[in-house]
Amino acid sequence: MNKSFYLIIFVFLFSCGPSRNLVYFSDLQENTDQSTKILNSVDPKIQPDDLLGISVSTLNPESNALFNSGILLPPTVNNSNNTNTNLVKEGFLVDKNGFISYPVLGQIKLGGLSKEEATKKMIAELKRYIKGEPIVNIRYLNFKVTVIGEVNRPSTISVPTEKINVLEALGMAGDMTVYGKRENVLIIREKEGKRNITRVNLNTKETLNSPYFYLQQNDVVYVEPVVGKYRATQANTNRNLSTILVGATSLLTLIITRFF
Repeated sequence: MNKSFYLIIFVFLFSCGPSRNLVYFSDLQENTDQSTKILNSVDPKIQPDDLLGISVSTLNPESNALFNSGILLPPTVNNSNNTNTNLVKEGFLVDKNGFISYPVLGQIKLGGLSKEEATKKMIAELKRYIKGEPIVNIRYLNFKVTVIGEVNRPSTISVPTEKINVLEALGMAGDMTVYGKRENVLIIREKEGKRNITRVNLNTKETLNSPYFYLQQNDVVYVEPVVGKYRATQANTNRNLSTILVGATSLLTLIITRFF
């Protein structure tokens, strides 16, 4: 009996691999309502290569026509080498120094400003040429984030609302696979000529207060895969479960045979 018992215990133990936490914010207490003030949401700043849609409304129809002419971008080409005219947009491209070229006004620096700050600056510039209080609306035409790595649908995501957090981005990419490191998600952000790289732990609620929880335009989210024996263990989850069940059944059968 001793030899058979130890053999079954050996099989049972070695069929169990190291476990990983696959639950987001697992340190949140269950059945507990929480309310915290959002302090980490910031307005994105205008960056080089941003494409801005700028509309001007005044009491003068001629001024409206003059100041609302944009830059027509060339048509894009899809993977089948067919021109897709539906992707053509009008807008003002921010150059590497943060300037746009606007009709009549000429070169205006909007780089580094929020949309609210840029709107105020545009209004001040327009008042030099028109009477009254112009209405200016600015929005991003190419606000996007990219999610790659261990997700089900790696992709570049367009964000028309100009606001997205890391959980929403992962959801749009089909969520992480079981091989993704939830405790070590890499976020790459370019800002003011610098490339910032940080890691966030989606197993802990503290990430909700991180300045990287809300993504900015052109951010890249990279989900690293587990490696080595951990990934091998994850890949063999079903097989290990079957082995455990077989071992448990054998143990139960042995006990019943020996003692009953």
